[in-house]
Amino acid sequence: MPSSKKPKKSSAKKSSAKPLLISAGVALAAITLGLVSWQATAPAETASAGSGDGSGSGAVAAPRTDPAAELKALARRESGDKLAVGRADAPVVLIEYSDFKCGYCGKFARDTEPELVKKYVEDGTLRIEWRNFPIFGAESEAAAKAAWAAGQQDRFDAFHAAAYAGGSKEKGFAEPRLVELAREAGVPDLERFKSDMAGEQAAAALKKDQEEGYRIGVTSTPSFLLNGKPIAGAQPIDAFTAAIARAKAEAAKQ
Repeated sequence: MPSSKKPKKSSAKKSSAKPLLISAGVALAAITLGLVSWQATAPAETASAGSGDGSGSGAVAAPRTDPAAELKALARRESGDKLAVGRADAPVVLIEYSDFKCGYCGKFARDTEPELVKKYVEDGTLRIEWRNFPIFGAESEAAAKAAWAAGQQDRFDAFHAAAYAGGSKEKGFAEPRLVELAREAGVPDLERFKSDMAGEQAAAALKKDQEEGYRIGVTSTPSFLLNGKPIAGAQPIDAFTAAIARAKAEAAKQ
């Protein structure tokens, strides 16, 4: 299953790579649903438990009785979510954990995602929620914050497409390049974009996505949850269409 794995060494700041402290309930979910296929072990720089930031993330929760439901519940279904497309009440939700420097994420974004949007999002079957999950260093994190900032002006989709266009990641994601991508994506207020990109809200949104991914054992990109069931790597479109059909049929029975 093709996916981009996190290198053992990264230029990302240690503060952005949170310890992989999986609660008993989520660990059970990982084992039960096959999330071990995502190689759910801590990256080298995040492996040491106990180096917490005071957030209480190291607390061990009581085991949950329905781990499948716990993963399914990660779908936010917020009508105003700037990093999502599709109806909030769609029967199927695809959560994508991705990095703008990830080659396989780009392949999925170019070759598969547009087809899923055309076939399933437009008819109300599917909702796609993106989670920024940068694993390749400082530029990955900067691109994630830039995507969030573009989303504040309703241009996340266009920024996403521009950043994943063929040859884009090879140009890097330094700030001038990110502003260029925002301009290409049609972000109307570039000064606001730069301010939002560097602001506390962008950092908090990124932290939220990262902690969610680490909590369930994601260590490579792209990784997906489809109604709570894992799909690892940029699978062929047939794998997604089959999984969507199954999830839609299961949702209809509930």
